[in-house]
Amino acid sequence: MQHKLFRFLKKIMLWFFGLSFFFVLLFKFVPVPFTPLMVTRAIENKWNGKEIFFNHEWVSLDKISPNIQKAVIASEDGMFLKHYGFDFLAMQKAFKSNQRGRKIKGGSTISQQTAKNVFLWQGRSYIRKGLEAYFTVLIELVWGKERIMEVYLNSIEMGDGVYGVQAASEYWYRKNASQLSETQAAGIAAILPNPRKYKATNSTNYISKRKVKIVRVMHHIGKIKY
Repeated sequence: MQHKLFRFLKKIMLWFFGLSFFFVLLFKFVPVPFTPLMVTRAIENKWNGKEIFFNHEWVSLDKISPNIQKAVIASEDGMFLKHYGFDFLAMQKAFKSNQRGRKIKGGSTISQQTAKNVFLWQGRSYIRKGLEAYFTVLIELVWGKERIMEVYLNSIEMGDGVYGVQAASEYWYRKNASQLSETQAAGIAAILPNPRKYKATNSTNYISKRKVKIVRVMHHIGKIKY
Protein backbone atom coordinates (compact mmCIF):
# COMPACT_ATOMS: atom_id res chain seq x y z
CA MET A 1 0.00 0.00 0.00
CA GLN A 2 2.77 2.40 0.96
CA HIS A 3 4.67 1.51 -2.20
CA LYS A 4 1.62 2.21 -4.38
CA LEU A 5 1.07 5.56 -2.69
CA PHE A 6 4.70 6.49 -3.28
CA ARG A 7 4.44 5.57 -6.97
CA PHE A 8 1.21 7.58 -7.30
CA LEU A 9 2.75 10.66 -5.67
CA LYS A 10 5.84 10.27 -7.85
CA LYS A 11 3.67 10.26 -10.97
CA ILE A 12 1.80 13.36 -9.77
CA MET A 13 5.08 15.19 -9.19
CA LEU A 14 6.47 14.19 -12.58
CA TRP A 15 3.28 15.37 -14.29
CA PHE A 16 3.39 18.63 -12.36
CA PHE A 17 7.02 19.38 -13.22
CA GLY A 18 6.50 18.36 -16.84
CA LEU A 19 3.36 20.46 -17.33
CA SER A 20 4.72 23.46 -15.46
CA PHE A 21 7.89 23.51 -17.56
CA PHE A 22 5.84 23.03 -20.73
CA PHE A 23 3.65 26.07 -20.03
CA VAL A 24 6.59 28.21 -18.94
CA LEU A 25 8.37 27.33 -22.18
CA LEU A 26 5.19 27.90 -24.20
CA PHE A 27 4.58 31.36 -22.74
CA LYS A 28 8.14 32.36 -23.51
CA PHE A 29 6.99 32.62 -27.13
CA VAL A 30 3.18 32.73 -27.05
CA PRO A 31 1.07 35.57 -25.57
CA VAL A 32 -0.70 34.66 -22.33
CA PRO A 33 -4.40 34.61 -23.35
CA PHE A 34 -5.82 34.94 -19.83
CA THR A 35 -4.81 34.55 -16.19
CA PRO A 36 -6.43 32.83 -13.19
CA LEU A 37 -7.26 36.28 -11.76
CA MET A 38 -9.23 37.20 -14.88
CA VAL A 39 -11.28 34.03 -14.49
CA THR A 40 -11.76 34.66 -10.76
CA ARG A 41 -12.98 38.23 -11.34
CA ALA A 42 -15.43 37.04 -14.01
CA ILE A 43 -16.84 34.40 -11.65
CA GLU A 44 -17.10 36.97 -8.83
CA ASN A 45 -19.03 39.38 -11.06
CA LYS A 46 -21.33 36.61 -12.30
CA TRP A 47 -21.98 35.44 -8.73
CA ASN A 48 -22.77 38.99 -7.58
CA GLY A 49 -25.06 39.64 -10.54
CA LYS A 50 -22.74 42.23 -12.07
CA GLU A 51 -21.84 42.71 -15.71
CA ILE A 52 -18.75 40.74 -16.72
CA PHE A 53 -16.44 43.44 -18.07
CA PHE A 54 -13.20 42.18 -19.55
CA ASN A 55 -10.69 44.34 -21.42
CA HIS A 56 -7.39 42.73 -22.39
CA GLU A 57 -5.22 43.28 -25.47
CA TRP A 58 -1.70 41.89 -25.83
CA VAL A 59 1.02 44.11 -27.31
CA SER A 60 4.72 43.36 -27.73
CA LEU A 61 7.24 45.16 -25.54
CA ASP A 62 8.53 47.26 -28.44
CA LYS A 63 5.05 48.80 -28.65
CA ILE A 64 5.00 49.70 -24.96
CA SER A 65 6.38 53.04 -23.83
CA PRO A 66 9.65 52.85 -21.86
CA ASN A 67 7.94 55.27 -19.46
CA ILE A 68 5.57 52.60 -18.10
CA GLN A 69 8.44 50.12 -17.87
CA LYS A 70 10.36 52.62 -15.74
CA ALA A 71 7.23 53.50 -13.76
CA VAL A 72 6.53 49.93 -12.62
CA ILE A 73 10.18 49.42 -11.72
CA ALA A 74 10.11 52.66 -9.74
CA SER A 75 6.89 51.78 -7.91
CA GLU A 76 6.95 47.98 -7.63
CA ASP A 77 10.50 46.66 -7.81
CA GLY A 78 13.49 48.98 -7.84
CA MET A 79 15.95 46.08 -8.05
CA PHE A 80 14.18 44.30 -10.91
CA LEU A 81 17.07 44.53 -13.36
CA LYS A 82 19.61 43.37 -10.77
CA HIS A 83 18.03 40.56 -8.72
CA TYR A 84 17.40 36.96 -9.75
CA GLY A 85 13.71 36.90 -8.91
CA PHE A 86 13.74 37.78 -5.23
CA ASP A 87 14.58 40.95 -3.34
CA PHE A 88 15.46 39.49 0.04
CA LEU A 89 16.06 42.88 1.67
CA ALA A 90 12.57 44.06 0.67
CA MET A 91 11.09 40.78 1.87
CA GLN A 92 12.82 41.17 5.22
CA LYS A 93 11.49 44.72 5.60
CA ALA A 94 7.96 43.60 4.71
CA PHE A 95 8.16 40.72 7.19
CA LYS A 96 9.30 42.98 10.04
CA SER A 97 6.62 45.52 9.21
CA ASN A 98 3.90 42.86 9.17
CA GLN A 99 5.09 41.63 12.58
CA ARG A 100 4.47 45.13 13.92
CA GLY A 101 0.98 45.08 12.46
CA ARG A 102 1.77 47.32 9.49
CA LYS A 103 1.99 46.40 5.84
CA ILE A 104 4.28 48.02 3.31
CA LYS A 105 4.70 47.60 -0.42
CA GLY A 106 7.85 45.94 -1.64
CA GLY A 107 7.79 42.33 -0.48
CA SER A 108 7.10 40.83 -3.93
CA THR A 109 9.20 41.49 -7.00
CA ILE A 110 7.87 41.97 -10.52
CA SER A 111 9.06 38.43 -11.25
CA GLN A 112 7.11 37.03 -8.29
CA GLN A 113 3.99 38.99 -9.22
CA THR A 114 4.22 37.72 -12.79
CA ALA A 115 4.62 34.11 -11.64
CA LYS A 116 1.61 34.48 -9.34
CA ASN A 117 -0.62 36.22 -11.89
CA VAL A 118 0.07 33.86 -14.77
CA PHE A 119 0.25 30.48 -13.07
CA LEU A 120 -1.42 30.62 -9.66
CA TRP A 121 -4.52 31.50 -7.72
CA GLN A 122 -4.85 34.43 -5.32
CA GLY A 123 -4.21 33.77 -1.64
CA ARG A 124 -1.65 33.74 1.13
CA SER A 125 -1.13 30.05 1.94
CA TYR A 126 2.33 28.54 2.36
CA ILE A 127 1.62 26.16 -0.53
CA ARG A 128 0.87 29.03 -2.90
CA LYS A 129 3.95 30.97 -1.76
CA GLY A 130 6.07 27.87 -2.32
CA LEU A 131 4.68 27.42 -5.82
CA GLU A 132 5.19 31.13 -6.47
CA ALA A 133 8.87 30.76 -5.60
CA TYR A 134 9.13 27.72 -7.88
CA PHE A 135 7.57 29.50 -10.87
CA THR A 136 9.61 32.63 -10.16
CA VAL A 137 12.84 30.65 -10.49
CA LEU A 138 11.55 28.99 -13.66
CA ILE A 139 10.60 32.20 -15.47
CA GLU A 140 13.84 33.90 -14.44
CA LEU A 141 15.79 31.00 -15.97
CA VAL A 142 13.63 30.41 -19.05
CA TRP A 143 12.15 33.81 -19.89
CA GLY A 144 14.70 36.38 -18.76
CA LYS A 145 13.97 39.94 -17.66
CA GLU A 146 12.70 41.31 -20.97
CA ARG A 147 10.05 38.62 -21.39
CA ILE A 148 9.07 38.85 -17.72
CA MET A 149 8.45 42.58 -18.13
CA GLU A 150 6.47 41.99 -21.33
CA VAL A 151 4.23 39.37 -19.71
CA TYR A 152 3.85 41.44 -16.54
CA LEU A 153 2.74 44.55 -18.40
CA ASN A 154 0.30 42.55 -20.52
CA SER A 155 -1.25 40.52 -17.70
CA ILE A 156 -1.65 42.47 -14.48
CA GLU A 157 -4.87 44.11 -13.33
CA MET A 158 -4.80 47.86 -14.04
CA GLY A 159 -8.40 48.78 -13.32
CA ASP A 160 -11.77 47.15 -12.73
CA GLY A 161 -11.91 44.59 -15.54
CA VAL A 162 -8.86 46.16 -17.18
CA TYR A 163 -5.86 43.91 -17.76
CA GLY A 164 -2.57 44.87 -19.34
CA VAL A 165 -1.05 48.19 -20.27
CA GLN A 166 -2.70 48.54 -23.70
CA ALA A 167 -6.18 48.17 -22.24
CA ALA A 168 -5.22 50.46 -19.34
CA SER A 169 -3.83 53.14 -21.67
CA GLU A 170 -7.04 53.15 -23.69
CA TYR A 171 -9.24 53.03 -20.59
CA TRP A 172 -7.52 55.76 -18.58
CA TYR A 173 -6.00 58.01 -21.27
CA ARG A 174 -7.61 57.11 -24.64
CA LYS A 175 -4.26 56.36 -26.26
CA ASN A 176 -1.94 53.48 -27.13
CA ALA A 177 0.57 52.06 -24.66
CA SER A 178 3.40 53.34 -26.85
CA GLN A 179 2.28 56.94 -26.30
CA LEU A 180 2.21 57.11 -22.50
CA SER A 181 3.95 60.12 -21.00
CA GLU A 182 5.94 59.95 -17.76
CA THR A 183 3.05 61.29 -15.70
CA GLN A 184 0.48 59.02 -17.33
CA ALA A 185 2.69 55.98 -16.84
CA ALA A 186 3.18 56.98 -13.20
CA GLY A 187 -0.60 57.27 -12.88
CA ILE A 188 -1.09 53.65 -13.93
CA ALA A 189 1.80 52.42 -11.78
CA ALA A 190 0.48 54.33 -8.76
CA ILE A 191 -2.79 52.39 -8.64
CA LEU A 192 -1.30 48.89 -8.97
CA PRO A 193 -1.50 48.09 -5.23
CA ASN A 194 -5.30 48.23 -5.56
CA PRO A 195 -6.41 48.99 -9.14
CA ARG A 196 -10.10 48.43 -8.43
CA LYS A 197 -10.10 50.98 -5.63
CA TYR A 198 -7.85 53.73 -7.00
CA LYS A 199 -8.08 55.76 -10.22
CA ALA A 200 -5.22 56.78 -12.51
CA THR A 201 -7.13 59.92 -13.53
CA ASN A 202 -9.04 62.31 -11.27
CA SER A 203 -6.98 60.73 -8.53
CA THR A 204 -7.16 61.11 -4.80
CA ASN A 205 -4.50 63.13 -3.01
CA TYR A 206 -2.78 59.90 -1.98
CA ILE A 207 -2.43 58.68 -5.58
CA SER A 208 -1.38 62.14 -6.79
CA LYS A 209 1.47 62.12 -4.29
CA ARG A 210 2.45 58.62 -5.39
CA LYS A 211 2.57 59.81 -9.02
CA VAL A 212 4.99 62.60 -8.15
CA LYS A 213 7.21 60.24 -6.19
CA ILE A 214 7.22 57.64 -8.97
CA VAL A 215 8.17 60.22 -11.63
CA ARG A 216 11.00 61.41 -9.40
CA VAL A 217 12.35 57.87 -9.04
CA MET A 218 11.93 57.24 -12.78
CA HIS A 219 14.42 60.00 -13.52
CA HIS A 220 17.11 58.07 -11.67
CA ILE A 221 16.58 54.79 -13.52
CA GLY A 222 18.06 55.86 -16.83
CA LYS A 223 17.83 53.79 -20.01
CA ILE A 224 16.52 50.28 -19.40
CA LYS A 225 18.90 47.54 -20.55
CA TYR A 226 17.57 43.99 -20.27
